[in-house]
Amino acid sequence: MAKYIKSIIIIFAFVLTACEDFLDVKPQGELTQEAFPTSAADALLSTNAIYASLRSWYYHSGGYPILDIMSDDTHKGSNPNDQLNTLGPYDNFTITPTQDGLDRWWATLYQGIKRANVVIEKVPLIQMDETLKNRYIAEASFLRGLFYFDLVRAWGGVPIVTTTTPPLKLERAEVSAVYDLIVSDLTLAINYLPEKSQYGSADLGRATLGAAKSLLAKVYLFRRETAKGDFTNAETLLLEVINSSEYDLESDFANANSKYGEHGVESVFEIGAMETEGAVGNQYANTQGVRGTPNRGWGFNRPSLDLRYSFDENDPRRDATIIDLGDVLDGIEILGDGTTPDITYDDDGNIIEVECYNQKVWIPGTSTNTQFGHNRRLIRFADVLLMAAEALNENGKPDQAHIYLNRVRERARGGNPDILPDITETDQNLLRNLILLERRHELALEGHRFWDLVRTGKAPEVLGPLGFQPGQHELLPIPQNEIDISQGTLLQNPNWN
Repeated sequence: MAKYIKSIIIIFAFVLTACEDFLDVKPQGELTQEAFPTSAADALLSTNAIYASLRSWYYHSGGYPILDIMSDDTHKGSNPNDQLNTLGPYDNFTITPTQDGLDRWWATLYQGIKRANVVIEKVPLIQMDETLKNRYIAEASFLRGLFYFDLVRAWGGVPIVTTTTPPLKLERAEVSAVYDLIVSDLTLAINYLPEKSQYGSADLGRATLGAAKSLLAKVYLFRRETAKGDFTNAETLLLEVINSSEYDLESDFANANSKYGEHGVESVFEIGAMETEGAVGNQYANTQGVRGTPNRGWGFNRPSLDLRYSFDENDPRRDATIIDLGDVLDGIEILGDGTTPDITYDDDGNIIEVECYNQKVWIPGTSTNTQFGHNRRLIRFADVLLMAAEALNENGKPDQAHIYLNRVRERARGGNPDILPDITETDQNLLRNLILLERRHELALEGHRFWDLVRTGKAPEVLGPLGFQPGQHELLPIPQNEIDISQGTLLQNPNWN
């Protein structure tokens, strides 16, 4: 994709739904914005095109799981020298404004925004069923809010583009203005999106009322123009999702991210994909799949010893999160990569890393193609429960917070009453830390940890030993090529020059 300023005025390229499942899409020719969309069928196609942005490899933080690598949960992984200059700097916070991947992530998010703007601006002019029209616009608004939420968390104030014909030069907006747009988009989505149960099987994966409420609640927890987030509104939204009876926890924790739980009861919003390379596949899991034997991918995003030892010794989620050498999954023994050390030591002989992999992206099968079929869960019900516990605790309701926190721990116990006892702590500060730890264990390797540490102010303490500098690393540097193209309109984030 061309750089964001150019991309918003070039010909609109998109993907067309060709099968009964709206995610089974095939590339088509180019249509100009002036001639498209003009019909109800066009409205559907242009809405589907926004979802296609989610399956771009670049959508996932530029192609690599850098948000986990920048946290205390993982290391770069793979062979020690593989992508060392590309990913190594994320491991120790030595990245620069020219770091590989940042420009791809930025550009892909704006590509999704451009596609959303086509629907939001042009579909209202189409003569068609009003209910369906409103739903398409709501889906586009939800996705635009999602894209801007990634942008504002990663870079702070960014250019706001809400039209298909913006000016050629756009300055960075204030952080508050970006959040205001996100809240507005998600509020519109809430007003018109259906519940998950109201969609047919061919539409699984579309934005829902529950997804919009959950994402808006997450926005309220993260928004920090003032000292605290908006926990009151977050609590209201999250309890509405919980009490909707639309969602529940999978009985088996391992299925919350696996093939067996796709579009299941725990899935609030996920990216659907098919087990093949190309537009309908999703390379997110292939990037992290077991390297070597069996060959399932590149092996990046290796779980850290710090994550491993942070689990309670008997917590079943540890083994369901980490693949170790010698494990047998679906009848296949994990032997790993012969060119990767099984154990890595520091100069004093201390173990600092072992070869292991992310089990949450494992897909049964016999080839690397199967990994492209992983459905990444962007929001799942366990996250909703833990956000509710957090909001309730911040609102001075620890007893109610326990209900949702312990519901997650109960599932994790797997029926064993002798492990992971219910939490009864009522001190707000202590309970806040326990909820954050529970989020680490429940949501490990799903891209949440770095954001959680930043938004709670824990990043300097936890990530400082890894190189995190407060006042700088809360945000990523604006990609240098974007600054160059803007001819000085875009200004760099603090301490990145």
